[in-house]
Amino acid sequence: MKRAGVVALNTFREAVRDRVLYNLLLFALVMMAASIIAGQISIGIEETVIITLGLSAISLIGLLIAIFIGVGLVSKEMDKRTLYALLAKPVRRWEFLLGKFGGLALTLALNVAAMGVGLFLALVYVKPVFERGDLTVLIAVYFIWLKLALVVALALLFSCFTTPLLAILFTTGIYIVGLYVQELRNMPMQVMSPGMTLFTKWLSYLLPNFENFNIMAMAAHSRQVPGALIAQNTLYAAIYCTMVLTGAILVFSRRNLK
Repeated sequence: MKRAGVVALNTFREAVRDRVLYNLLLFALVMMAASIIAGQISIGIEETVIITLGLSAISLIGLLIAIFIGVGLVSKEMDKRTLYALLAKPVRRWEFLLGKFGGLALTLALNVAAMGVGLFLALVYVKPVFERGDLTVLIAVYFIWLKLALVVALALLFSCFTTPLLAILFTTGIYIVGLYVQELRNMPMQVMSPGMTLFTKWLSYLLPNFENFNIMAMAAHSRQVPGALIAQNTLYAAIYCTMVLTGAILVFSRRNLK
């Protein structure tokens, strides 16, 4: 685990120095400024507009970072030929993958936190006094980070056995479908055959349910989040990431790197 920590730290440093990262953060700050302007135009619902646009910007920017940088965690090392030199040292493949995941998860935590601070500054501009219900925004930002960590795990899994382009497409596709898992479970049985109904039901439980992490409406209306939901989402993300990373380790350990 110590060697995995070293890999994670180096991954964090490389991601922070990435120009794409700074461009995305700049875009996020522009979105925050736009939310303030939109909030002033929307009389009486400034706070709701700012929170909605702000959380949407954090989620979108974080998703771009998680997918595009996450997919390149393995392929970039192979293209630069640095992976072979690294694995020639006493670093196991599973330590390499865990380190890459941890480094990008830490990078996302830092960037999500920074954008969360920007959102709070925008809220201070229109609402100097905070209430207890405003803490829901912090929980919403935390849930976004959990969702992005799961996306990183998926991107890392696909990058272990396919090309970067296909990995991006697969990760994006699963993310989009994961937003509508509940709809898959509630589809009327009359429009499908029994076999397709059973397949759809099993698929809905196999795919990650990203809608669980969406509490934007609760944050926009300052509604408190139950502690059980926080614990449930944290445990769900931890278990799912563990399963996906285990699959990535199994695939990567059998891959011929020659």
